[in-house]
Amino acid sequence: MNKKYFLFKWMEPALGTGLLTSEFSKWKPRRKLLMPCFHSDILQGFLPVFNEYSQKLVDFLQEETMKEFTLIETIVSNITLDIICDAMFGVKIEDLGNMSSEYVKSYRRFAQIFMLRFFKLWNWPDCIFKMSKEGKEMMHHLEIFHAFIRKIIQEKKKRYLNDQRDQNIRKRMALLDLLLDKHIERGELNEEDIREEVATFAVGGHETVSTAIGWVLYLIGLHRDVQTKLHEELDKVFGEDTTRPVLKKDLSGLQYLDCVVKETLRLYPSAPIFGRETQEDTNICGHIIPKGTSCVISTYSLHRDEDVFPDPERFDPERFSFENSLKIPEYSYLPFSAGPRSCIGQRFAMMEIKVIISSILRNFSIESLDARDKMKPLIYITLHPSSPIRLRIRPRA
Repeated sequence: MNKKYFLFKWMEPALGTGLLTSEFSKWKPRRKLLMPCFHSDILQGFLPVFNEYSQKLVDFLQEETMKEFTLIETIVSNITLDIICDAMFGVKIEDLGNMSSEYVKSYRRFAQIFMLRFFKLWNWPDCIFKMSKEGKEMMHHLEIFHAFIRKIIQEKKKRYLNDQRDQNIRKRMALLDLLLDKHIERGELNEEDIREEVATFAVGGHETVSTAIGWVLYLIGLHRDVQTKLHEELDKVFGEDTTRPVLKKDLSGLQYLDCVVKETLRLYPSAPIFGRETQEDTNICGHIIPKGTSCVISTYSLHRDEDVFPDPERFDPERFSFENSLKIPEYSYLPFSAGPRSCIGQRFAMMEIKVIISSILRNFSIESLDARDKMKPLIYITLHPSSPIRLRIRPRA
């Protein structure tokens, strides 16, 4: 079941046939090409970027401590977009003008229309959908999306051709550096190939991480005991220094934070469903799934299997302690999907999430103002809360 899911065809107007949406013959060499960008040594080189923008976030949140509450999602979304543009593409968001805010709005509406189409079977045929009101609106948002992606590539290509690439970015082996090298120096990729991968990683590396961080902060803000334990762990690792950059060795010492993030992704996986197409007849519990069948895996439901996760709606980070995690069967926990087509950037995402969360909690205490029964999860490609996340943010005593 390594083939792509048929609904990925609906993503092709936005992503083309990049790493997420391509068939096996194109996907395999492209994945091999991009894997070096996510080697452990390269990932360590992204830490300065994570730290830089985490500190900017902390500075911004200092002003929020005077308010009754803060709507955290847009703030986090802006920071994660900054990070993906800088780390993966080597472009500062300020170089893109006001296009970034328009991109975020358009992508979110695109995602909403995408899922609405899923539940309206009569809109499945492209010829009908393109004539519908939603189809025409989607085309408008796609134009904004593509303009943003083109701007990223233009800015980076201009620097590349002028030989003005920042040395630190080159050491980090930004993904767009690699793509441009294959395009300009070796002629192995064309401009459409580059656009497809930049679009894929802009979507995959921004919105998924942003929603995950929002849910993590929300659950920490609901559970004072968990937050107290996190503060104790952070104090043990960092002492009273609230501004020291996070190092690789620090991340390995933040074991409880790792449990908190994993438990959050169990309850609220950024990708609540994913799909595969069977490559051969497959026997599952006595049922034959014919070759070519499109299968939907509900990560959201899988993570609520009572046999694996007792009292599944309870937020319990201890499920992922070293001892308890050994009891979780393989393929019972899939926040980044699984198999050859699993998320290529999952370690990047986990590092980014932990650096941002640790930076916030080293400086602040947070309180979530709305109970879980008021924050129903909604699927817009990624899993969003039904109401804005309201946090009361205060300096740590």
